[in-house]
Amino acid sequence: MALMDMIKWDGTPDVFAWKFPEENIRTFSQLIVNESQEAVLFGKGQILGKFGPGKHTISNENIPLLEKLYGIPFGGKNPFTAEIWFVNKAMPLDVKWGTPAPIQLKDPTYQIMVPVRAFGQFGVQIQDAEKFLVKLVGTLPSFDQTRLSEYFKGLLLATATTVISQKITNDRISILEINAQLLPISEALKQNLAAGWADFGIGIVNFFVDNISVPDDDPAVVKLRDALARKAEMNIVGYNYQQEQQYEVLKTAAGNQGMAGNMMGAGIGMGMGFGVGTNMGGMMNGMMNQNMASVPCPKCNSPVPTNSKFCPNCGNTMGQIQQNQSNVICDKCGKEFPATAKFCPHCGDPYNPCPKCGADNPDGAANCIKCGGAMPRPCPKCGFRVESGVKFCPDCGQQL
Repeated sequence: MALMDMIKWDGTPDVFAWKFPEENIRTFSQLIVNESQEAVLFGKGQILGKFGPGKHTISNENIPLLEKLYGIPFGGKNPFTAEIWFVNKAMPLDVKWGTPAPIQLKDPTYQIMVPVRAFGQFGVQIQDAEKFLVKLVGTLPSFDQTRLSEYFKGLLLATATTVISQKITNDRISILEINAQLLPISEALKQNLAAGWADFGIGIVNFFVDNISVPDDDPAVVKLRDALARKAEMNIVGYNYQQEQQYEVLKTAAGNQGMAGNMMGAGIGMGMGFGVGTNMGGMMNGMMNQNMASVPCPKCNSPVPTNSKFCPNCGNTMGQIQQNQSNVICDKCGKEFPATAKFCPHCGDPYNPCPKCGADNPDGAANCIKCGGAMPRPCPKCGFRVESGVKFCPDCGQQL
């Protein structure tokens, strides 16, 4: 077998570690190490020397262990068996990664399970050639980007799944809005992966999440997008889902209740003609109030006929409110005013009725000052008055 006098790199740019094919080396052989490379000489199971960029001569002067391990006398071109590894310390920035199977996550805004995919790219650099060769490369003839991705795929995917899930859950970010958080997610992934890769002598230079998405054909995603499109349409027209359901109830009632039903049907027809929404509720209330007394709705303060179980404007259940109550006492000035008023005519304080007894209460009261019942609370997003115990605002869907 030929004895080597010139030793240099002959690997491809995508290779991180390349083993020189010949093992019979002469002393005084010339070792050429290119920029961004490092050469490591192994003999009899241990490292004999490490060489940075430049031209090096293999001799007893720079490798004192040669004479000790092989008994090579100084001065001759004596052969010895050894392995020479070249480690590429360049920084490739195009190593690809991605989730082969969707991650099942619960959307914190819409409370449904959706499949989530993520993909991106990162850059690496071999920072400790000795640790990299001993712990990872072993006896392989070479080690490239493909093999690196295969080796660390499990760690990468497990970390990506954990970080993305925690970001969505802890920060309560909807799946449909998560792409606005790609930079902090990328940085969190880099920090979580760095320690594990450093054990093998590898440093992560950059780590990017290019996109986090959901499959367009998934049933849950299709249903969610249809609901959001419908909600957007309602917002443009000027009504909400609760009012839409209320209209259906009123239509059914109009077809099944005598003269009152005819009046309600007429109200619906007129409301549709002038724009579905608050107009219809106001006209119907006016028509019904011509023939019967009313009390205010504890949610929207609209007048409600005394024999109604639901508010015709917002659909709220009237419950046990005192339907025959005609006057209430203002909690601010102590004077009496009609229960149909929205404000006290004496001091201007808003009427905040108890849903159980109809008594006026201070704004923000948690319990009724008269009967102790739970008071509705305003939605922090839209201001809609929501009954106690309800977890989501029926008007805008905000979690309470």
